[in-house]
Amino acid sequence: MPTTMKGPAIFLAQFAGDEAPFNSLPAIAAWAAGLGYEGIQIPSGDARLFDLRRAATSKDYCDEVNGICAEAGVEITELSTHIQGQLVAVHPAYDAQFDSFAPEQVRGNPKARQEWAVEQMLLGAKASRNLGLDVSVSFTGALAFPYLYPWPQRPAGLVEEAFAELGRRWKLILDAYEEQGVDIGFEIHPGEDVFDGATFEMFLEAVGGHKRCAINYDPSHFLLQQLDYLAFIDIYHERIRAFHVKDAEFNPNGRQGVYSGYQGWIDRAGRFRSLGDGQVDFAGIFSKLAQYGYDRWAVLEWECCLKHPENGAAEGAPFIRDHIIRVTDKAFDDFAASTTDRKLLRAMMGI
Repeated sequence: MPTTMKGPAIFLAQFAGDEAPFNSLPAIAAWAAGLGYEGIQIPSGDARLFDLRRAATSKDYCDEVNGICAEAGVEITELSTHIQGQLVAVHPAYDAQFDSFAPEQVRGNPKARQEWAVEQMLLGAKASRNLGLDVSVSFTGALAFPYLYPWPQRPAGLVEEAFAELGRRWKLILDAYEEQGVDIGFEIHPGEDVFDGATFEMFLEAVGGHKRCAINYDPSHFLLQQLDYLAFIDIYHERIRAFHVKDAEFNPNGRQGVYSGYQGWIDRAGRFRSLGDGQVDFAGIFSKLAQYGYDRWAVLEWECCLKHPENGAAEGAPFIRDHIIRVTDKAFDDFAASTTDRKLLRAMMGI
């Protein structure tokens, strides 16, 4: 049967805060529903909204969380473990920056920080199952990204060893997600070792083609790399399990291009924008996903360098709703269909 994707939904990470209505799950769920969203993607590490450890160990708590969402008029699309996944693999060059992602007790101790991150990912598998979810979204982390540009020349085998180690770290986690029947949709993102199709293939090989290794499709990161994000769907649609609807624009000039000259977000050639304000061909994307039967959620991720987040959120729900294609169960020329007559068919071909 034809399938239609679900939505609109919204990722809460960029909106959660210390002020109401953004500081508790009941309040932010009601806020999202009031804007027309039908689903919310929850950042699992934000204690203002969610208790990951409790969710992994208590079905009653998960039932309570689902009840809060249902009362507000939304449902949970996925749990996000982006922050924890990032810390599964951290190059030493980023230790100081990524320490702030971790709890204070493991800061300054990369080994303890990684162990905490792995434990968090394992809790995410159980929490997702207790919530009745079969997909989560995350990052891979990075060991090779500082060597992205091959100057000075990379030593032979460096990239291969980095991906082999990344695979070893994630295979254990993916096996735990397999036990719970949950996919991990990795957001393919610069800063991660998996930042395009070629690196996703390398990672997939490193984890033995694991069935739970999937993709959280976000075209904004592809536009900024000048990657063909529509062809990406053609190639990898069987692995796409989640969809971040995020816009971006790329305006190169005589001073900067893809790398954007260390400029701040407003002054970069490549910038994230609110939905409809950038250059991403969403009509093409929604058509491609409909073509391949994507029936999961379309989730707004807001990261605009100009527009206020509340305006971006308010505009995002109708934008997504207007782009979702209700997939037809009929062919346009069904009215001209005729019954099958083998004798007639053969006569039409002169046989």
